[in-house]
Amino acid sequence: MPPLAHSAAPRVLVVDDDPDLALLVKVLLERRAGAEVEVANNGVSALAAATDFNPDVVVTDIEMPGLNGIELLSELRQRTPDVGVIVMTAHVSVEHAVSALRAQADEFLQKPLDNAKVVETVLHLTEESRRRAKASRAQQRGKGETVLAVGAHPDDVEIGVGGLLAAHAHAGDEVTILTMSRGSRGGNADNRQNESLAAAELLGARLFLKDLVDTEISGGGATVRLIEEVVAEVKPSIVYTHSIHDRHQDHRAVSEATSVATRHVGTVACYQSPSATIDFRPTRFVRIEDFLEQKLELLRCYQSQTATRDYLSPDFITATARYWSRFGGGTAVEPLEILRETSGLVYADRLAEKDA
Repeated sequence: MPPLAHSAAPRVLVVDDDPDLALLVKVLLERRAGAEVEVANNGVSALAAATDFNPDVVVTDIEMPGLNGIELLSELRQRTPDVGVIVMTAHVSVEHAVSALRAQADEFLQKPLDNAKVVETVLHLTEESRRRAKASRAQQRGKGETVLAVGAHPDDVEIGVGGLLAAHAHAGDEVTILTMSRGSRGGNADNRQNESLAAAELLGARLFLKDLVDTEISGGGATVRLIEEVVAEVKPSIVYTHSIHDRHQDHRAVSEATSVATRHVGTVACYQSPSATIDFRPTRFVRIEDFLEQKLELLRCYQSQTATRDYLSPDFITATARYWSRFGGGTAVEPLEILRETSGLVYADRLAEKDA
């Protein structure tokens, strides 16, 4: 399994009383998994390091003086239940395996270690640990939102609400992107598909990528049905889509079709595209200064477009967000036109909150 593409580096704490082995695992994970790695040589120092370093995964020996691997695992489960834990040992026994399982170890590896297996396991557990942490945040905040962002072409939703989607993901909300075409008129369709996948992975979002004809998308019929199918599967509570006030015919068509297909969704809002007209009249302004850099990172996934589209330059994106802050406060804002709001956009205030 390759390193996590376009994603934050895995954070791994390696715990072993053999400093040479700990260093070996550290170098392996740094070079082959692109990980950030801290090392502790006993269980007590590992607990302190786990608090300061906040790892995604802990790799620990089972047999250590003082606080052994099983005792460390038990403490970690009480303090940071979402962290992934790999227990390793040179002396495999039924007793060790049972103890590790009872203490809720995620994986059990035997020394001498299989390098490929270690890397694969760490990458898998990093994803799992982050998924568990995301679910925990959502549970702590109450029932999270289910968000669907609909765009005509790859990069449309990231331009319009990339910061807002990053804020939703950070808050533990489920985020889905639906793109109606692969954008073949604006570049190589396969490249744009791969760029869409990379951006969705970076965001932690689910991606539906349809293959309607670029520049010929209809505002009814087949387009409505495609959106309805995704709405039925995802069951969103919030939908973002194009504004009808747009020069691009595909954008207008997707706006019309989404409005129909999401008629039973409580909150539907429209974002600004670079081709929006002067009639784009937002009434909701969501602060994204804490997520502006993540928005820029999402847009950097679209390398086939950034070289030729001035509106994708970081300066342009930042200046646009800065302009709208005159209405929403802070230093960066994404504007929205509200199509429907049955229960109030309380999410705007919730997303503006910083984690304690």
